Amino acid sequence: MKKNNNKKPNAKRIIFLGILCLAFAVLSSVYAVLFNDARLVVPTDFSTYTFRVQDLPMLVSVLLAILYFLYLFFLLARAITAKNQRSKAAKTTRTLNPKLGFLGFLGFLGFLGFWDYSFNQNVSSFAFFIFFGFFGFFYEGKMSNTLMDERYLENKARAQLTAMNIGFTILFLTTIILGQGKLLGNLEYTFIATFIILSLTIALVLFLSKYLLYHYDHNDSTEESEE
Repeated sequence: MKKNNNKKPNAKRIIFLGILCLAFAVLSSVYAVLFNDARLVVPTDFSTYTFRVQDLPMLVSVLLAILYFLYLFFLLARAITAKNQRSKAAKTTRTLNPKLGFLGFLGFLGFLGFWDYSFNQNVSSFAFFIFFGFFGFFYEGKMSNTLMDERYLENKARAQLTAMNIGFTILFLTTIILGQGKLLGNLEYTFIATFIILSLTIALVLFLSKYLLYHYDHNDSTEESEE
């Protein structure tokens, strides 16, 4: 129980910081459009750029976004390292709160990419679509403390292989279709579509690897109970 209680504030902190960065970015953009001639919102030629005090809100919002991404990557790297260490010593899956699946809603921030691109030709916001894969934490949480026996390991390998095959198929079809020429006669649109599909495919693989493992394990358990 204590472990779950310790993880709840972490999830809330990540979501709160993400919302805070998003809110600051929106407010600073509105301020720049209304009171600073849309500087740093519309495409900017940095070879002739000169700093103004009025630019601080936009610069701070960009800095906060970068720090937030670095923080997320740090947490991800730490979680992967800790998971590998526990997997070597433990015979059960890690304890995870299914509510961490709510982090998947951060994926909707990817739609900001359309707004961001229309103002400054930046496509990096589309990377937020990867967070849709975090919905898989819901199913991983439901399998907390599951015995990692031979059946579990087989189901895990099967789920990962199926998820990877689906992801590879999507990327293969994307390469074939978009590689035929410019999308809507525009090479930039082709790049954007490829970037979006790549982000969504990564999210899909992350989600399916967790969902399919839960599905396979649940079906096996049901069949055993019926026997």
